[in-house]
Amino acid sequence: MAETEKATGPAGAKNPKDNDIEIYTEDLNLWYGKTHSLMDIDISIKKHKVTALIGPSGCGKSTLLRCFNRMNDIILGCRVDGKIFFEGKNINTKNCDVVMLRKDIGMVFQKPNPFPKSVYENVAYGPRVHGIKDRCRLDAIVEKSIKGAALWEEVHERLDDSALGLSGGQQQRLCIARAIAVEPSVILMDEPCSALDPIATTKIEDLMNELKKKYTVIIVTHNMQQAARVSDYTGFMYLGKLIEFGKTKRIFENPKEELTEKYITGRFG
Repeated sequence: MAETEKATGPAGAKNPKDNDIEIYTEDLNLWYGKTHSLMDIDISIKKHKVTALIGPSGCGKSTLLRCFNRMNDIILGCRVDGKIFFEGKNINTKNCDVVMLRKDIGMVFQKPNPFPKSVYENVAYGPRVHGIKDRCRLDAIVEKSIKGAALWEEVHERLDDSALGLSGGQQQRLCIARAIAVEPSVILMDEPCSALDPIATTKIEDLMNELKKKYTVIIVTHNMQQAARVSDYTGFMYLGKLIEFGKTKRIFENPKEELTEKYITGRFG
């Protein structure tokens, strides 16, 4: 078994002293009311890599993604047990500063959700919330972030126009620019291409390969071909469990678990 996949069990958490690890969990469980939605999840996310979570609908992949920046906190009746480590600290504690956590671990949702503001104000919003008021600094951040989202050439003459006038693919890249404007370490993407056409999807996929040079990217996708194209590591989930985790090439070409093979070959899901 490869160095990156050593574990007790099909997934497993890496040694917390491994400097290549951005996020890892230990015995992570989650309940929505009485429904046990995540079961004993041990996973390690490598820095500056794209990690994909795949599996059939309702398997828990989006729920796991939302654990990484505590977005499940807003859901009534949700309870989380276990440990989630980010930068060496357990973020699943009452004293965790969730506002700062969500600055460090940004999120892009399934459907583009720009604010009903100008293109400029969408990107400047986060830095302003975190105390940056100087217009010159904001201008620089906005330009850098929009360029980082591969959108500058398309919108640099439309910064004062409403973001709602952009195409769906442009809106999604604007949401990525908004996320990186506050200089996160991690970007979470929850099926970011599911509402986009093939051309816009290709642009987002190309962007992921650029983003991982500066950020750690975790993506939930229902599209196995997309996971195979863009990710370095893949986790397969089923009924709230992480069945298998490893390098994407190995997962798709030589899965160790029968369930993984059946899903990848289309025998269920």
